[in-house]
Amino acid sequence: GAMLGVLETHEARRIAREADLDMVEVNPKAVPPVCKIMDHGRFKYEEKKKQNEAKKKQAQVELKEIKLRPKTDDHDIAFKVKHTRRFLEEGNKVKITVRFRGREITHPETAQRQIDAIVEAVGDVAIVELYPRMESRTMTAMLAPRVKPKPRAARDTSNRENSATDDDDDEYVEDVLDDDDDDDDDFDDADDADAAEASDET
Repeated sequence: GAMLGVLETHEARRIAREADLDMVEVNPKAVPPVCKIMDHGRFKYEEKKKQNEAKKKQAQVELKEIKLRPKTDDHDIAFKVKHTRRFLEEGNKVKITVRFRGREITHPETAQRQIDAIVEAVGDVAIVELYPRMESRTMTAMLAPRVKPKPRAARDTSNRENSATDDDDDEYVEDVLDDDDDDDDDFDDADDADAAEASDET
């Protein structure tokens, strides 16, 4: 836009009105204050658009959770490893949780072995942020990605994969529903001034 130089406030406002635009103060601390004549609504829209685009470019780290039971078999452990690896490669953190029921809690070594197996299987893409520890009737561990996230796959493909369930009700959450969530509370993420320098952005 053209520089209009130093104008009286009322003159700058007149120019803005005749152009059906707004006079926006962009540097109130300057002497005299600096204003621009612009379409303020469009300006705000463009600013918001830029912010949204910047957010999309940022890697969004989410917390995923893999749920197990002491009775989860090796086949299902391999299934969990596959999804743990995918979550990590997408740049997300993963919380591994083994939930005990009844007398299962008397054998914590079973849960330890399960978590160790998953950690070992994804060791090339993960670092351990929190080593296995007991919390009430669960054993938990936390993994973080050691590599840059890969581009996210199409959401419809992800949703189809993540809608899977298994018969042992040991499901990963956030992308997957757990059959036992209903009964488990433990698993509950921009004028006035004597003079103004204005520029016309018409």
